[in-house]
Amino acid sequence: DVQLQASGGGLVLTGGSLRLSCVVSGLTSYDYDYAIGWFRQAPGKAREGVSCISTNDGTTYYAPSMKGRFTISSDRAKNTVYLQMNSLKPEDTAVYYCAAYSRPAYFSAAYLYEHKYRVWGKGTQVTVSS
Repeated sequence: DVQLQASGGGLVLTGGSLRLSCVVSGLTSYDYDYAIGWFRQAPGKAREGVSCISTNDGTTYYAPSMKGRFTISSDRAKNTVYLQMNSLKPEDTAVYYCAAYSRPAYFSAAYLYEHKYRVWGKGTQVTVSS
């Protein structure tokens, strides 16, 4: 079974940067066609989509408030998807999760929504202090 492991969270000052990693395990040697999404959930708030990527062709989508500050990327050799977060703000404080959907028939911005995903990793805490 496919499993996801998110890491890279921590405490950072406003304006700082962090890079989150999502390692995808349990794959066969030829199987790396996934929609991978990053989501976050702040205390008392609903989980929201941050960004998503097709590991097949590298197509990416971002939530409007993250575009320009966050960059999602995929390293096929390492079965890892990254989320580079720059210019962090206190409102970015949340638990960040990655999720996967195998072999999406049509990858689109719809994969910014959590209901598209079947497999979820445990979250990693990001805290931005002012």
